[in-house]
Amino acid sequence: MISHLAAKSVSTCVFYRLHKSRTVSPVWQQKCVQSFNSSPPGAELDACLWSLTEVLKRLLKGAYREILEKLLEAFDSSLSALCSKFLPEGRKKAAHPLVDFISSRHWGTTFYLLLDLLEVLTASSLTCGAGVCLRSQRITHIHSSALLTAVSLSSDGFVKKRALLLLKKALLQKAGEDWALEEVLSPGLKYEHFNSDMTTLAQTVLTAVAANWLQGVHVGSASFFGGTRRIQGDKSQKSDSVMLRTVSLLLLKSMVLHIQTAGGTEGVDSAVHGYLQSLWAFLRRCSVQLTEVTHLCCWISLVFGEQDDDMMEAAKALLSIFLHHRPICGLDDDAVLEAACVSGFNPHCHFLLLLQSVSFDHSILLDFLISAETCFLEYLAQYLKYLRTDWQGFTAACARISVSDCPVLWQESLAYSCGGDMAVSTCKGESEQVEFSPCFQPTDVISPVERIGFIAGLRLVEYDSSDYSDPENMELSALDIEQETSTPQVSIRQKEYKSSDSTLLSDPNFPLERRPDQHSLPVIQNEQASCTNMAPPSGHMSCEMSTRVVLCLSQLSEVVTRLQTKNLFPYNPSSLLRLLAQVNNCFQQWHLSQLNKQ
Repeated sequence: MISHLAAKSVSTCVFYRLHKSRTVSPVWQQKCVQSFNSSPPGAELDACLWSLTEVLKRLLKGAYREILEKLLEAFDSSLSALCSKFLPEGRKKAAHPLVDFISSRHWGTTFYLLLDLLEVLTASSLTCGAGVCLRSQRITHIHSSALLTAVSLSSDGFVKKRALLLLKKALLQKAGEDWALEEVLSPGLKYEHFNSDMTTLAQTVLTAVAANWLQGVHVGSASFFGGTRRIQGDKSQKSDSVMLRTVSLLLLKSMVLHIQTAGGTEGVDSAVHGYLQSLWAFLRRCSVQLTEVTHLCCWISLVFGEQDDDMMEAAKALLSIFLHHRPICGLDDDAVLEAACVSGFNPHCHFLLLLQSVSFDHSILLDFLISAETCFLEYLAQYLKYLRTDWQGFTAACARISVSDCPVLWQESLAYSCGGDMAVSTCKGESEQVEFSPCFQPTDVISPVERIGFIAGLRLVEYDSSDYSDPENMELSALDIEQETSTPQVSIRQKEYKSSDSTLLSDPNFPLERRPDQHSLPVIQNEQASCTNMAPPSGHMSCEMSTRVVLCLSQLSEVVTRLQTKNLFPYNPSSLLRLLAQVNNCFQQWHLSQLNKQ
């Protein structure tokens, strides 16, 4: 404690001197350099590591670029020597020295502090722009193999997790996102060796996975109020979800970078398939939930459901992998999607499960679009462009995703909408049956569109007012989409709920009619209802699910349009709105073709 307080006081004095006179304290610099070059793991080295990390963080937070560069130059050689000692290059060279260090009593704390310093150094490399980047700022990429070795060799869970999070942040270019200013870490231009460093990091991860690195990664139980120790005989304890998410995203992002650099070849495709199989084996070994999954596409919701930003990154990565796999696999579209489901990367299933997890609430999607914390905008644009070209595959996925596949959140939302009671669909044997609760009786009918109304009405945030958006004027550079045939945007509006004497499941062949006072807005109207307690046919499930999706996207389009009209949307959404309109038109054309087949 005394050592930490002393280091904190010294760091404050050093930063004050840098800020006022722009000079580095010679006594502090000499002491740190000496410790980095010769001190073993222990309190002295820990204090110097923490002190330098604290000073660099303050400089990054305050955007003192010139002072930061000067300080990094002063410590570049000593930091490189320190990391060469703790993180020797090459997997074979790394194993023996790390074993010696790990046996030290103070190794865990010292290594954790070193990882904190490496994140600061990696974050500082994002501020270089097109300038020169020092070797010490590239240590995470250069010594990535030793970091992976430390993950497999260390018995300290906090060290494993910290090393994996550092590698993940380096791949996602998010180092320092928790404490640095966003504008400081996003200069636009990258330093000279950036692309080669990212490629090196990705290839190191993939090489380690091919060498069965995942088998040596042990995932402990999730943390809880009483600690992390597993209770003997208690099989209900979950694995550490942070570790599962980090390993999964680290591998997925590495595969995407590998695809981008290697190009579209069959050899790359087969290698990617092998990496995915290794990932599934790792997740099944570490998670009891995933061993019970029959539809492998559900894994993304189970692993990433608690972290929105990571889930969007994973969904975008899997979509990129699928789009690479699709043209070179030599299969027709239906076979490609079936194979993708078997391997767990069908993009239609992922999108449907995502919407189910948010109860088809368009306001949550609006949150994702407005927030800068996720890559949902890029993912949604990329998926909608693909959806326009494969509506048949989308409807097949809609039929495949049944009510029993819904995450618990969706079912809980339905229960909340009727005061705790709900109609639950349960699977019994080969068929599904519908059990009615007091809230829903067979005489109280809700049509497919009306049932969507219950779900869509469950909003976390109301956007009818303008208090939830900041007026900005940014261009949507990520959506460079060519202008296609101009067609009016079509919206779907739900009817008001009315009780009737028909049954729970209505006929799927509901026509599109136009009201006299709303010539441009088609209204979904059902004709008759079928009376049965058995599950509806797959065509009905496909129609109902696709209607839910299109209604959600249509409501999203309406809200974005309203905010854009008032100049309250944070960027120009014209390209996104055009994509949403095209998807809406695809639904209309598909539904009319279904009616013509009757």
